[in-house]
Amino acid sequence: MTSVAHLVEKTTEFVRDHVFPVEREIVADGRVMDDALRLELQKKAKEAGVFGPLSDPAFGGLGLDTRAQAQVLEAAGASLIGPLAINAWAPDDGNIHLLAHVANPEQRQRYLAPLASGEVRSAIAMTEPAPGAGSDPTMLRTYAEETDSGWVINGAKHFTTGAQGAAFTICVARTSDGPTMFLVDADNPGMTVGRRMPTLDHTSAPGGHCEVLFTDCEVSDDAVLGAVGQGLTLAQVRLAPSRLVFCMNWLGLAVRGHRLAVAHITERTGFGAPIAEHGLAQGMIADNEIDIAAARGLIKQAATTIDEQGPSSSQAKHETSIAKTFVAEAVWRVLDRAVQLHGGLGVCEDHLVARFLVEARAFRIYEGPSEVLRWSIARRALRVQK
Repeated sequence: MTSVAHLVEKTTEFVRDHVFPVEREIVADGRVMDDALRLELQKKAKEAGVFGPLSDPAFGGLGLDTRAQAQVLEAAGASLIGPLAINAWAPDDGNIHLLAHVANPEQRQRYLAPLASGEVRSAIAMTEPAPGAGSDPTMLRTYAEETDSGWVINGAKHFTTGAQGAAFTICVARTSDGPTMFLVDADNPGMTVGRRMPTLDHTSAPGGHCEVLFTDCEVSDDAVLGAVGQGLTLAQVRLAPSRLVFCMNWLGLAVRGHRLAVAHITERTGFGAPIAEHGLAQGMIADNEIDIAAARGLIKQAATTIDEQGPSSSQAKHETSIAKTFVAEAVWRVLDRAVQLHGGLGVCEDHLVARFLVEARAFRIYEGPSEVLRWSIARRALRVQK
């Protein structure tokens, strides 16, 4: 059986040898990350034995627990496209976990098996244009009405990650019994994938962030994921692991940016000495080391709680909220310092750290903005105090 340390080593080698060269082509030369490239990289990941850290071995995955995932995904996260190459990138990461825990046997075979094996991509349609649901899921406006033959869904979504080219979309809609999740196939004529929104983060995955419209979208009863009215409850199954996967992946990129900065200031001379010998530069390096160590510790603690208490436990939700808030901001600080330490070259995408910083900005918003998570963290602390 492969040890976690050996798997981390193999993942590091795979990313260095096969992913870094493609990443540079995408960032510096304008190569497009599309499904053909995704499948090419994932084929190489399978050959290297590093594919599927989030998936069950029954679907060709590695069957890792959350603590092992933390180490492997940090290694994969050293590249913007590393997590995608091993099938551990949003929204498929969260959807794999959700389907594994919620889908019935028929749905697992039809949707989970091809998703976990990398044959297809998926999307989840939750966020809506104002005044619909954003950080507050109770504002959900998309509505599903029950009929004699199933359900009819109507509503508008946006920021639906990966929608272009997704084989299926998990749509969250209101019903008379409460929010419900529905599996909608890409060829359903009632679902239209519209404009790909021009967001800051556009390099790391195919499918973009899209506007999606459901117009008299008919689905059968078999399309219900989990139970009717339990959509928000079931979303909690997905939320904590998904937040932590983001933390693992983005921490890997922060570590890479930090190492690039260290190498640069060691080689670059200014004012009669290597920049690495200047105190202000050393202060930034030290702060990066502190942020990385603290982030790694919070991820490890939350991963342990998920493994021991389950992803839907109150403690897991609390600890992943803390980890996500801190790591998202720490990643930004580390990459911002990396840009600064590169000087003028730091704002040129030839040196990658500029693109790393821009891509990482959205991390402080998706899967819960820092401000909303702070509110949640404080409310739990106050409840415990009472």
